[in-house]
Amino acid sequence: MTLGNSTPGDSGAATLPRVLGTPHATAIVVGTIIGSGIFLVPTEMMAAVGSSALVYAAWIVGGLLSLFGAMTYAELGAMMPYAGGEYIYLRGAYGDRTGFLYMWTWFAVAKPASIASVTTGLARTLGIFAAFHWLDARALGGPLPVAWSQVFAIAVTWLITGLNYLGIKKAGDFQVVFTVLKAILILIVVAFCFGYARGSWTNFSTGLTHAVHAGFSSRFRGFMIALIATLWAYDGWNDLTMVAGEVKRPERALPIALIGGLVLVGALFMATNAAIQYVLPASAIVATPRPAVAALAVVAGPAGAALVAAAMALSIFVTLNGTIMSGARVPFAAARDGLFFRRFASIHPRFQSPAFSLVVQAALSTGLLLVLGRFQQLFELAVFAEWLFYMLTATTVFWYRRRQPLAARPYRVWGYPLVPALFVVSAAVVLVASFVGNLRGSLLGTALILAGLPLFAWLRRQSRAHRSPAS
Repeated sequence: MTLGNSTPGDSGAATLPRVLGTPHATAIVVGTIIGSGIFLVPTEMMAAVGSSALVYAAWIVGGLLSLFGAMTYAELGAMMPYAGGEYIYLRGAYGDRTGFLYMWTWFAVAKPASIASVTTGLARTLGIFAAFHWLDARALGGPLPVAWSQVFAIAVTWLITGLNYLGIKKAGDFQVVFTVLKAILILIVVAFCFGYARGSWTNFSTGLTHAVHAGFSSRFRGFMIALIATLWAYDGWNDLTMVAGEVKRPERALPIALIGGLVLVGALFMATNAAIQYVLPASAIVATPRPAVAALAVVAGPAGAALVAAAMALSIFVTLNGTIMSGARVPFAAARDGLFFRRFASIHPRFQSPAFSLVVQAALSTGLLLVLGRFQQLFELAVFAEWLFYMLTATTVFWYRRRQPLAARPYRVWGYPLVPALFVVSAAVVLVASFVGNLRGSLLGTALILAGLPLFAWLRRQSRAHRSPAS
């Protein structure tokens, strides 16, 4: 094992094949972002701001800030199109220790917690259907009871892990087909809502009583809550950079997929939110935990509600594929650079996938799913860690512009330095809001990140011992 600053791919070791085209890359962006959030967050947003106008303002601002992040990452990804994404940018700018802490956080908590969250959400969504009511039943008793929903979530985790084990081309093809199907289902939901004879444009001017009498500070706090909800709904666009080493013509495909994919997502999000509000006034939206389901139930009865539930389930399923695909590349990249256990850098000789990294990631996710009682806390830690590293990663574009001004940049972020600076500030705001809103979880998240330092020090000692001559 060696620790150093080698350029990815220079070691002469086998590399992951570049087999993903622009459609695959775009589907990874769109399919990973659109999960269950768009079907659920309108309730939280309306409760926070109390008016349709401010809900739309939050969607627009959140979409623009996410777009600024995608544009910033597009420059970094086109400049350094290697497996690992943010790990590559952080390590190149701020050194081995920072790159390792990012990898450690993603490997130990953020990705396993995200996978556990997605699969649990899928089980809960399918539980809406009578055929899946058995998911609520207990599968095993004893001191650590296990529900069938947990068993189902674990099975789905290994199913999609198996698909990715067989190669990213198969997983990428899956992502394209089901992302297109997901978009079609969302458009059908939108069409049903706008075709509702009793829908009304006056719903867009409705609001909640408390919003009318609220002062500026209360409105601002509510807007920030709604904005954070939209940023979480848009979350996931960065996953594409983690598989950049397997994208063909990355200098062209990455900017198109990141920017174009996020614009497409924004359009679908705005259309879905408008469709819900065309059917339901503000008071009805805030009164239901699943506003999209409630809207289609009004339009088409139980069949309409089932359609939305099916769209939600499919959206979550496709998100899971993108999450598993991207997460395994981070420890793989670190191991190739000698910053992690070398076994994680292994590539399956037949399927050309980071097989060991995928299996360990699935095992960690399974462990979280088996201790479901602590799951929400772990997911909150992941949210804090994600925005911390989003902020740090975006700052590297300034470092590379200053330190490597002559480096090839197939894409340059438009509006530099304002656009990346706005994203850094917005990420800092989300980070502070998450810290204040969940102080205990944020402190635990910080401690978890720093817990990687002893492991880094141990790996470095092992590396030095390996390089030194035998005594």
